[in-house]
Amino acid sequence: MKAKIKSAVSTKINAIGLPIIALCWVSFFWGTTWLASKEGVKHMPALQLAGIRQLIAGSLYVAYFIYKKAPWPKGRQWKTIFILSILNFALSNGLSTWGVKYISSGLGAILAALFPLWIVIITLFRGEKIARLAVFGLAISFGGICIIFYEHLSDFFIPDFRFGIGISIIATITWAFGTLYTKKKAASFNPYFSLGLQMFLSSIIILAVTGATGTGVNITAIPAISWWAIGYLVIVGSVLTFIAFIYALQNLPPEISSVYAYINPIVAVLFGALIFGESLTFAIALGGAITLSGLYLVNYAIRKARL
Repeated sequence: MKAKIKSAVSTKINAIGLPIIALCWVSFFWGTTWLASKEGVKHMPALQLAGIRQLIAGSLYVAYFIYKKAPWPKGRQWKTIFILSILNFALSNGLSTWGVKYISSGLGAILAALFPLWIVIITLFRGEKIARLAVFGLAISFGGICIIFYEHLSDFFIPDFRFGIGISIIATITWAFGTLYTKKKAASFNPYFSLGLQMFLSSIIILAVTGATGTGVNITAIPAISWWAIGYLVIVGSVLTFIAFIYALQNLPPEISSVYAYINPIVAVLFGALIFGESLTFAIALGGAITLSGLYLVNYAIRKARL
């Protein structure tokens, strides 16, 4: 019986394709991590949560590769890893986690999906040519964001809301710079080991900041619900989903592997409304759809330019 079940599951996986399954995993579960972050930061400082999450996840990665006796980075590889740990984790992940303390998880996910727009803008400032389609997509996405924020105009009078929006946008900018830096300094070093080192180094930076500023709380004062959120973010968000993400990138064409960026916000918005009762209005649905459509055009134009 067990053999039949195993054979049936294996046949199903082969029919669908393991890379596609990995992409589906990323598309769904990275969307749910916004809700876990939202729940966790209700009960503890956001930066401390991000630091503990990255410390545990990074330690798991590093411990695994030490056990496997994998070669360590050499020379300039350390510089690349350190810079990416600051851009992608200490700043991007840290600030986006902090942002959802003041805005909805769905809105945070939509804002996080905007990083391709910053890539276009950064490229323009560099004096490089940009396809008209990318500029058109940029304009469409901006229009979608305007529609989303139309219903939040009164919220801009609330300092915490403005702060949450501001640091969430900064998080997308640092992720864009991290993406561009990765492409420029792409190394042959093991991407999974590099990821673990980036997480570990960023956790030291974040926890050092929270300790120096006195914004952290005693570890014994962290409630169980926040520990459950951290556990989910570590196992599902930082370990399993990052493994699936890198695997999908390595085995699928870019136009397919990038689909997750459009599904994550949808998952976050829908589950945010179902679990936390976050606002889900026609304006948010329409604005989100328009924004994601614009992002698709931007990504399509960027991929086409690489050919």
